[in-house]
Amino acid sequence: MARVKRGVTSNARKKKIFEKVEGFRGRRKNTIRVASQAADKSGQHAYIGRKERKRNFRSLWIQRINAAVRALGLTYGRFINGLGKAGIEVDRKMLSELAIHQPKAFEALVDKAKGALA
Repeated sequence: MARVKRGVTSNARKKKIFEKVEGFRGRRKNTIRVASQAADKSGQHAYIGRKERKRNFRSLWIQRINAAVRALGLTYGRFINGLGKAGIEVDRKMLSELAIHQPKAFEALVDKAKGALA
């Protein structure tokens, strides 16, 4: 049976882990056992962060809409309720963009929402 030299395989495996932990401090960057744990944990944090980003942006859009609507004499909750009653389906991201970049169009939506509430 032929002799098997495993250096190439294990070096490639280690190299992948060390590339993931590049820039970490201490033994987390140069000891395979600790680096592997650090890479796993950083992957978990990244996964959680991708979910959190969606929550954070939705929260930001709601705050922006609320600020813009209050300037026009309505609250966020009543505005969303009015849009629903008026049959207008616009997501919060677009409402936020309208409030920032096209205040006239946003004001028209607020008027429609007020009309549906009355």
